[in-house]
Amino acid sequence: MGDEEEIQEEPKQKQEECPPGAPMWMATFSDLVTLLLTFFVLLLSMANMDPVKFSAASASVKKAFGTSEESASISQRMPIIPSPPVTRFQPLEQKNTQKVYNRIKERLESLRLNKDVQLINREDNTIVLRINDNVLFASGSAKLEPESFPLLRTIADIVRPLPMDMRIEGHTDNTPSGKSKFSNWDLSVERAVSVLRFYTQSQMFPLDRMSAVGYGKDRPIVPNLDEKAKARNRRVDFLLTLQAGKKERASTTAGNSVPL
Repeated sequence: MGDEEEIQEEPKQKQEECPPGAPMWMATFSDLVTLLLTFFVLLLSMANMDPVKFSAASASVKKAFGTSEESASISQRMPIIPSPPVTRFQPLEQKNTQKVYNRIKERLESLRLNKDVQLINREDNTIVLRINDNVLFASGSAKLEPESFPLLRTIADIVRPLPMDMRIEGHTDNTPSGKSKFSNWDLSVERAVSVLRFYTQSQMFPLDRMSAVGYGKDRPIVPNLDEKAKARNRRVDFLLTLQAGKKERASTTAGNSVPL
């Protein structure tokens, strides 16, 4: 008995139990890894930013980590782009008018109408077909001579396929008209209207592309000094102008229009 009492086991020391959950160091490590990941994602997203925005973002990150410094100012220089050389282009309308002029000139030469029709390319992008009055009318008359019909038909055939409007102008000299109630201006208007009526009644040219006007003696080519000059001033002009802002219209009596 005595021996049993002497031999007594010493009480074992109780081991401290670990607190539940993850260790404390792991929470701190996770926060650090998350911050590093956010930092590198931020750097990647700003890879294509301009230097000013990148510097501001970098300073903000440094301030968050407690290492804020005075950010150095980044000087931005705007690139100087030289102005392109000024190129002078010929107006498109003038180019088109020149093409039409060349086309009409070739047609008149092929038909040998140079003696009866004078072709003029004016500076205001207007083409003029000029015919003396004795080719179309008798002296002092506003009635078309039958001999002029083929010439008028040829002019209509030339102009109709082109994207141009036609204004018919009547002109006279300064010689007073023999009829008391029929002045030079009246004669010029009647002659222009006679040509327009001929085209309309024969359906050779659409009416919406034509107009007629008379100027009498007020627009002479040369001064009315002699009979030769007066003969030049007695004329009918066909003014052709490009149809501004309009599409090319096909004629109701002809085929497709001719491209420029």
